Amino acid sequence: MKKTNKNKLKQIALDKVKILFNEAKLNPSKANKLVEIARKTAMKVNLPIPKEYKRKYCKHCNNYFRLGNYRVRTRNKMVVYYCLNCKKYMKFNIPS
Repeated sequence: MKKTNKNKLKQIALDKVKILFNEAKLNPSKANKLVEIARKTAMKVNLPIPKEYKRKYCKHCNNYFRLGNYRVRTRNKMVVYYCLNCKKYMKFNIPS
């Protein structure tokens, strides 16, 4: 009984995360706050953020990446995202 309830909560949270990221894409003035809410929602039910949304924000400052506020480089078989807001970077493996 409990397992289905957990799965239902995770599905609701996943739907909310998707809605919030789509709203962040459309509304640049509130994008950072929407990303923060989406991350907190996912953390409450121990849900990993979907892969297509992981590279769209800075995991350090919740800054939603738009043209001009981040830098992308490739280095040693990795993609490096550099946030110009908090001056930190994230590394992702390049799938082979």
